[in-house]
Amino acid sequence: MSAETAPTTGEPAPRHRAAPAAPGGTAVPVGSTPAGNGSPAGDGRAGDAPEPPPADAVPARTPVPAAQWISWVALAMMTTSSVASLRAAPTMAIYGLAAVFLYVVPAVVFLLPTSLVSAELASGWKGGVYNWVSEGISKPAGFLAVWCQFAMTIFYYPTLLGFVASTLAYVINPDLATSGVWTAAVIVVVYWSGVWVSSRGTKAIAGLASGGLIIGTLIPGVLLVTLGVVFLGQGNPSAAPMDAEHLLPAWAGLSSLVLIVNNFLSYSGMEMNAVHVSSLRNPAREFPRSMFLAMGMVLLIFILPALAISWFVPAEELSLTAGIMQAFDAVFAQFGWQWLTPVIGIMLVTASVAGMLTWLAGPSKGLLLISRQEGYLPPFLQRLNKNGVQQNILVTQGAITTLIALGYALIPSVSSAYWVFSVITTQVYLIMYLLMFVAAVRLRRLHADHPRGYKAPIIRTLCGVGFVASAAALLVGFVPPSQLGTGSPWVYVLVVGGGALGLGLLVPFLFYRLRKPSWRLAEAQQPEVSAS
Repeated sequence: MSAETAPTTGEPAPRHRAAPAAPGGTAVPVGSTPAGNGSPAGDGRAGDAPEPPPADAVPARTPVPAAQWISWVALAMMTTSSVASLRAAPTMAIYGLAAVFLYVVPAVVFLLPTSLVSAELASGWKGGVYNWVSEGISKPAGFLAVWCQFAMTIFYYPTLLGFVASTLAYVINPDLATSGVWTAAVIVVVYWSGVWVSSRGTKAIAGLASGGLIIGTLIPGVLLVTLGVVFLGQGNPSAAPMDAEHLLPAWAGLSSLVLIVNNFLSYSGMEMNAVHVSSLRNPAREFPRSMFLAMGMVLLIFILPALAISWFVPAEELSLTAGIMQAFDAVFAQFGWQWLTPVIGIMLVTASVAGMLTWLAGPSKGLLLISRQEGYLPPFLQRLNKNGVQQNILVTQGAITTLIALGYALIPSVSSAYWVFSVITTQVYLIMYLLMFVAAVRLRRLHADHPRGYKAPIIRTLCGVGFVASAAALLVGFVPPSQLGTGSPWVYVLVVGGGALGLGLLVPFLFYRLRKPSWRLAEAQQPEVSAS
C-alpha cells in the first residue's frame, strides 16, 4: 500500500513533518512540545529548560523500509514452479518427436502473449482478472471472467484426481489403472477429504505446494529422462521414431491435432504470476527476460519427460492418466529397479494432492469476495463457517465433482474420460482469457495515460495473436481426437459443448439475471481475485 493505514480506523495515518534538527541532531516533530525535566508533558514551570536525554537514549531517525525487490531469475523460478508439471506428458508422448513442435507453438502464440499482457494489467490495476475485465469491458464481463476462473476447477479436480487414481494404482495394483470404478472412488474420497481439510482453515496447506515442484516434478522428471538417455545409449530402440521425418505431426485433419488443446491448459495461470511484476527493479527490461527464461525451463520440463515416455511406451499402449507410471515401470524393469515404481507413484500422488489442496480455497474465495461485493451469488453460497472458509461453495462444488467422477465409471475408457474432462476444463478457462485480451486492448485505448509499472510491447498484436489462438483452441476442442476412441462424434460434441458452454456461460448468466439486491452481503471493496 502507498499510505500507512491506521489500525483502528482504516484511514491513512498522518505523516509527521520533521522540524529543524536540534543542536544534538535530534529532529522534533512539528506540533510537539519539549518535555520539561524529562516529564512527557512538562510540569508547567516557566523557564524550565528541557534536560537533554542520555546519549544512548537519543532516538535515531526512523529508517525508511527498503523496497523488497526480487530478481528476474527468482520470478522465472516462481513462474516455472506454478506452471510446469508432469501430468500432461503422456498426452503429448503419443506424438513422439512431434511433441516438441506441439509444445513450442502454444508457448509462442499463447504463453508469451498471456505473460506479457497480464503483466501490464497487473502493474496498472489491482484486484486481478475481475477488475481488469470490469474496467476494460463491464462488470458483468468481469463476473463472467472470475466465474470461469472458478468454474474450470469443477472439471479440473476430476482430471487431476483421475491422474492421482491411475498413479496410485501402480502402488497397489497396476490393473486398477484402467478401472473406471476405482478412478471414480479415488476422486470422491480424495476430494471430500480435501474439502474437510480446507474447511478447517488449515494454514499449513499454503506451504504444501512449495515442495511439489521438487518432489513431484523435478526429481521424477530428471530421473525419467536420465534413465531414458542411458536406455537409448545402451543401444535399445525407441518405441517412437526419433528421426527428422517425425518432427511434425502426421496430418489427418483437425482430429489429429486435437490433443494440442491440452497444452493451453498446461500453460494457463500466467495471469497469477504477473502480479509480481511490480517487485522487479526494472520491469520493462527484466520481466521479458524472466518470462523467456521461464518459458525455456517450462518447455524443458514438458518436452523431455514426454519424449522419454515415448521411448519406452508405444503410443497405442499409452494411457493418458497412467502414462508416466507405465514409463517408469518399463524403465525400472530394464534396470531391475521395479521396487522403485511405488516410490515414484507416492511422490507423484503427494505432489498432486498438495496441489489440489492449494487450489481448493483460492478460486472459490475470489468468487466469494466478488459475490459479497456485487451480489452475484445467493446468500447460501456466500456463507462462511466458523473458520471463515466458504464451506457451502466447496460442498456444492463437491456434489457436482462427485457426479462428474461417475463419468469415469460410465465412460468405457479411462483415457477418454480423462480427455473429455481436460478439454472442458481448458475451454472454460479459455473464455476468461478471451475476455482478458479484449479488456487489455480497450484499457490501453481508453486509459492510455493510466500509470503502469510495465507496458507490453505491440500489445494489440500480442492480444490479437493470443485471442485468435485461444479461440482456435476452444473451437478445435469440439473435434474428437483421432488418437482416442470417443464413440459417436455427435455425443462427444454434446458432452463437451454442454459441459463447457453450459458451465462457462449459461450458469453465470442465470446467476446474473436472477440476482437480487439482498444478495449483497458486504461493503464495496476491491478484492484480489486470482486462482492462486
